[in-house]
Amino acid sequence: MIFKKHIQDISNSILHLYSNHVVSEKNIQIQKTRQEFKGDWTIVLFPLLQFSKKSLEETGVELGVFLQKNIEYISSFNLVKGFLNLEFTDHFWFEVLEFSFKNNFEINEPKNKKIIVEFSSPNTNKPLHLGHLRNILLGDAISNILEADGNEVKRVQIINDRGIHICKSMLAWSNFANGATPDSVGEKGDFFVGKYYVLFEKKYQEEQAQLIKDGFSPEEAKINSNLLNSAKEMLRKWESGDSEVVELWNKMNSWVYDGFSQTYEKLGVTFDKNYYESETYLIGKKYVLSGLKKGVFFSQDDSSIWIDLKDYNLDEKLLLRSDGTAVYMTQDLGTAILRHEDFLFDQMIYTVGNEQNYHFDVLFKILDKMGFSWSSNLFHLSYGMVSLPEGKMKSREGTVVDIDDLVSDMCSRSKNILLAGDKGFSLEELNDHNFINKLSIVIGDAALKYFILKTDAKKNMLFNTEESIDFNGHTGPFIQYTYARIRSILHNAPKDKCSLFRVDREITIEEKNIIQLILDYPSVINQSAINLNPSLLANYLYSLAKSYNHFYHKNRILNLENKNDVYFRVSISEKVSNLIKKGMRLLGISVPDKM
Repeated sequence: MIFKKHIQDISNSILHLYSNHVVSEKNIQIQKTRQEFKGDWTIVLFPLLQFSKKSLEETGVELGVFLQKNIEYISSFNLVKGFLNLEFTDHFWFEVLEFSFKNNFEINEPKNKKIIVEFSSPNTNKPLHLGHLRNILLGDAISNILEADGNEVKRVQIINDRGIHICKSMLAWSNFANGATPDSVGEKGDFFVGKYYVLFEKKYQEEQAQLIKDGFSPEEAKINSNLLNSAKEMLRKWESGDSEVVELWNKMNSWVYDGFSQTYEKLGVTFDKNYYESETYLIGKKYVLSGLKKGVFFSQDDSSIWIDLKDYNLDEKLLLRSDGTAVYMTQDLGTAILRHEDFLFDQMIYTVGNEQNYHFDVLFKILDKMGFSWSSNLFHLSYGMVSLPEGKMKSREGTVVDIDDLVSDMCSRSKNILLAGDKGFSLEELNDHNFINKLSIVIGDAALKYFILKTDAKKNMLFNTEESIDFNGHTGPFIQYTYARIRSILHNAPKDKCSLFRVDREITIEEKNIIQLILDYPSVINQSAINLNPSLLANYLYSLAKSYNHFYHKNRILNLENKNDVYFRVSISEKVSNLIKKGMRLLGISVPDKM
């Protein structure tokens, strides 16, 4: 990173001071000074006491004096318990900023690492909803951030297009649709099919209630359900290749895929390759049967096939049922093996909710037991659930919020805010429906995406519509508004901008804070990539925008006597706007020039 040379300067000085001892760089811990303390960088003293043979205070003073004497950009130091805080000269920050501007500092070095990121992976029996949205936004943002950190990334998804839940939608359509299609009723394909999944559940519950009323126990009612047994029979026919069932399956899936494509386009999300469970489960079955012959798996008396994972402190796991049908684990085995054959990845990341933690733990261990060395390079990006103020969503009951409806709602809300007339738009702009509509889409999109991505992926979250679109809060629109403000300043800035760093004065606190945040950008990208955590970048961008607004209110930018100060502050402003635009783009968010 950009401070590599300076960290090495300090490390070398420490090694020199204690050259009579065997000090290694692992004993030297240098970090940013915490905000509540005075200083720029901090040295942790505890690991150095074994070499100094002195108390904490004596070691800190000795080291501080030595560093201040031998490194010209260290202006002062202070001690806080076991920490030596170093403060740098104003010239240091000017110099490093100048170097960064000239050397594309925000572009991280190539890692020569190929990473596969799986995300979205929907079922073809319902539209994409708010739960899917967090998955999609996390997967897309992580993919972008990993690329920005110098990796080669491929985006993939597994389409869950087989199973009893798919047959439920198919059966309900066959029984109750009277031949209706998405085109005939004017509905989006995935929404249309999803209605029949909900309808199946409604009819099934009605049937269950009637059977229980007729004297059956709840368990007997399930066994005697015509609807459920018909769905199971349809699944058996599909797996045996029944032409009529397969034709219906293809037709209804095509409706859903068309709907998915429209939603992905709205979100600005693309995939390099789609995998289909209807294909990969066959590959999984092939490897399970092969592993049975090799003794990796074992068969029960009923011909079902299992694996013993007691070596991993887990129990036995089913892979093929007694009738030869595959479970989800079998499909995931086939998918993982196929992806490695396709991409020869260095790492594969599964973006899947935390309710599947155990599933992926088992999957990775089975692949390891099957002898695939690359299984150690698989990672489950486990994220928390997203809910609404009214509670948990349930697809079968139709209580989910579809992504399309949520996007439309956010757009409408942002449009109402714009038309309120207090955002500085001219009457001509407010009457320009095309301008307002486009801007409301961009703002609504930012409100939605940023609110979800600013929360640590591991945590459960509550999506609050009103809070997400607050122009003055910790939101995407606030960051967009800051960007638009800076673009307005740059529009009015001198066009004859000369050399950036002809500034011979003390740096203001606000300038220093902005410079430090600017220089943090590549490190934030790197840490977001390492931790697979877009919230680090999202919160950094908010801090950058917030700090710039503070700088803007405390420091004049254009109306200054000294032109060099104008050029300097304009250059800082321009860099902040560029980083906001780049960073927000990594989160899948656009920023408007005017707002």
